[in-house]
Amino acid sequence: MAQMVARAMAKGGNVSGADKATLDKLQQEFADELNNLGVRVSELEKYSDKVKWTGELRYRYISDRRDTTDAYGTKTKKKVNDDWVHFRLFPTAEVNKHWQVKARMTATYHMDQDDTGTFKMTWGMAEGNYNKLNIKVGKQIFYDNVGDGLTFDTFFSGAHIQYGSKWKISAEAGRFDLSDTYLDYVSDDEAANYQGVELSYDTGSKFYIGGSYRHFNSDAFKNAAAYNIKGKVQDDADIWGVGLGYNLDKNVKLFYAYAQNPTADDYNRAWTGQLSYKGSNKKKNSWGAWAAYRYVGSNVALVPTYDTYTKTGNKKGVELGVNWSPLDNTLTSFQYFNGKSLDTDKDTDVLFARASWFF
Repeated sequence: MAQMVARAMAKGGNVSGADKATLDKLQQEFADELNNLGVRVSELEKYSDKVKWTGELRYRYISDRRDTTDAYGTKTKKKVNDDWVHFRLFPTAEVNKHWQVKARMTATYHMDQDDTGTFKMTWGMAEGNYNKLNIKVGKQIFYDNVGDGLTFDTFFSGAHIQYGSKWKISAEAGRFDLSDTYLDYVSDDEAANYQGVELSYDTGSKFYIGGSYRHFNSDAFKNAAAYNIKGKVQDDADIWGVGLGYNLDKNVKLFYAYAQNPTADDYNRAWTGQLSYKGSNKKKNSWGAWAAYRYVGSNVALVPTYDTYTKTGNKKGVELGVNWSPLDNTLTSFQYFNGKSLDTDKDTDVLFARASWFF
């Protein structure tokens, strides 16, 4: 308790009113214990922020509805609803002036089922920053920066290195978990070997252009009947992409991205065009909206970032969305997708809603 009081004293400049009075009483009550600690408040200030914690409580609802035909030829609409609650903790620990250790721990459960859920460390890594050079080692975020999440928004285990400011080049290598893709069901090979590079130029306020190439190797590609690889059995997949962004003004942005997997015959293309207006910054009453057309083939966009895109994949259509912060550190998002399945050419629509509280 004395250590807790000492840490509060170290931040005393930010305490006022009733809290300051309470702190003064605690300081008197634990005077002997504080003295026995033998640590000056200035030293506590130096180390009190060595480990920082942030977090998020997130509620997510998704309703995925697709036209189907049963064994008797009757047309029906298949509807799948999900209610999820996620509780996330993000510890960041300072190692030295260049290196930090970062992690994310996530607890998840179904709200509609009131189950006990799961708790796991989603990722953990060491990150080093040397001016324009950034290095990450460990299980880390795997995001398609060039396509703004068109092909990947997940995690991989390995190493990442990036250099540059306006011009940026990055390289990655490691192992990629297939459980978040449809390939999870077609092979005992649970992870693919992965290597990738990205090159981009970003003026920061007006124009962006980038290109990427990623290579995967796994028996999952060889065993996937739906993959249909160029008339021969192979266990490789090559995915390349490009992205273009242009800011019409400080509030309006146009973005286009295209990706292709030339090693696959079917569902091997993905592209998106999006017009965005503003965007919430988690401050009260900040908001944004967007309209987009997306064509997403499952053999190239293995884990895209889109909330209206489910694991079954293979869709094309229009997405409309809005996000809004009704209070500080609170974010809500509402999205609607309407289109067709690429494999069946049947209608599909998805309704998505999310509310997040950050701390």
